[in-house]
Amino acid sequence: MLRFIKSMESLIFASRWLQAPLYLGLIVAQGVYVYQFMLELVHLVTKIGSLNETDIMLIVLGLIDVVMIANLLIMVIVGGYETFVSRLDLETHPDQPEWLSHVNASVLKVKLAMALIGISSIDLLRTFINAAQLEDRVIQWRVVIHVTFLVSALALAYTDKVMSGTLAISPKHK
Repeated sequence: MLRFIKSMESLIFASRWLQAPLYLGLIVAQGVYVYQFMLELVHLVTKIGSLNETDIMLIVLGLIDVVMIANLLIMVIVGGYETFVSRLDLETHPDQPEWLSHVNASVLKVKLAMALIGISSIDLLRTFINAAQLEDRVIQWRVVIHVTFLVSALALAYTDKVMSGTLAISPKHK
């Protein structure tokens, strides 16, 4: 019976490698975003003479949006692999990201939530710049979605702080 349990535990632990193809798929998705970025950049550079300031601003915000999504993908790929699949041997690598040294599932969730807020903020800014071409209902829903991201991230950060025991309680409330 003990041998069966040990074998089952080994299988359960090895099953984490089923996530590796998912991270490889996200790397492919990152390549798609690089391609999208280059298309937008070429569009900006080749059409610069025929674009007004608002059009340029919208294209640049689109480029920033793509970069922020790519950053989010890197956090998920590297942080998720390191947290859930296997350690990356990067201790001596000069380009090791600072955040990777203290990544865990809760830190990763908070970082992802903050990245989503950044992406949503850029999208909301583009919405406000383009407000004349959009229905009020669309603008309202985008604001509601952004506020939902904000509240969710704050709740996630607060929960993480409580769970890690780092929530500071002032002497008056003890």
